[in-house]
Amino acid sequence: MRIAGNPKPYAIVGITKHGSELARKLASAMPDADLYLSEKFLQKGDEASVYSFPTNVRLLLETMFHRYEGWILVVSLGAVVRMTAPLLKDKKVDPAVVVVDDKAKFAISVLSGHLGGANALTERVAEILGATPVVTTASDVSATIAVDLLGREFGWKIDDDRQVTPASAAVVNEEPVAVIQETGEPNWWKRQTPIPKQIGVFPGLEEARSARPEGFNAVLWVTDRLLTEDELSIAPYRVVYRPKSLVVGLGCNRGTSFEEIENVVLTTLDRLGLSWKSVSCIATITLKQDEEGLLALSEKYGWPLLAYTPEQLNSVSIPNPSETVFKFTGAYGVSEPAALLAACTDHLLLEKTASGNVTISVARIEFGGGKADHITGKAGEVWA
Repeated sequence: MRIAGNPKPYAIVGITKHGSELARKLASAMPDADLYLSEKFLQKGDEASVYSFPTNVRLLLETMFHRYEGWILVVSLGAVVRMTAPLLKDKKVDPAVVVVDDKAKFAISVLSGHLGGANALTERVAEILGATPVVTTASDVSATIAVDLLGREFGWKIDDDRQVTPASAAVVNEEPVAVIQETGEPNWWKRQTPIPKQIGVFPGLEEARSARPEGFNAVLWVTDRLLTEDELSIAPYRVVYRPKSLVVGLGCNRGTSFEEIENVVLTTLDRLGLSWKSVSCIATITLKQDEEGLLALSEKYGWPLLAYTPEQLNSVSIPNPSETVFKFTGAYGVSEPAALLAACTDHLLLEKTASGNVTISVARIEFGGGKADHITGKAGEVWA
């Protein structure tokens, strides 16, 4: 058996003559996939581009199952079910599994349709092969909201997933559901059809309560705020999504410890009633771009570090300019203008506040019109 040492996202598997032909066709159209064929159907020159396994594919699956994001198997559905069943752990970590029949009549989403992306992968495979996609997930066939995927492409995180299942049931059973969106990307509805009429979309709690005083069966709440029990009482089932909507501007004395910076950030956000899970990035001046405490904070929480030059910072009007700060940094402020620049806004949720060796400001990103499109990247990266 020859397997990939550095696997691509997907694996394509063929075990029969016709299945191998289909697998080759798929692989030629999917550069993000590794091709695995039974040793019996290898051809001259395959050594460079095709991986192999003995006649029984079970050993390949046992060895590589969780090393791929998704599997496309030109194998009978029953066989795939039997082989993969002992390998399953949890829907949050199991890979997507798509099955294609030997004549490419159907591409079937078998496992991890939503979280694992099997439904989307099924559509992709079906389009390449001219097959009929078979997707049985209720929210997909009903053209409604997929509760566990809402805002996923934007990086929204579910605060607590324990009520995802009953909230999903309320959605697919066409019960009254409220979507309350206070912040975050507005273009989360991607289907061509309108949002189902039993789902109301509101900018805030008061609007939702006014629209339906008797309440809702479930609420999907998109917010960076820490919600109260009274607010959540609008529905028996609640799913709270944390969009990446907050920017934390930071200044600090040289050598300030990671622990002190972290404590200031977390306690400040908590005092403001904001969730740290909604922090998109941290922002500072280029003089601090190598500060170990800031880099450690960026690394631990996955918050990209944006660093601006004094000239960039001075281009922003701030409420608390300081001649002292200018004397040492060349900028009239650090935390305030850095937060405003990174959030593409002119409004601060928190003006400059000093705490020990740290100065902190907080701003909310203004979504819409592409203003916040630059807030991307990896933790630890520094942008000027």
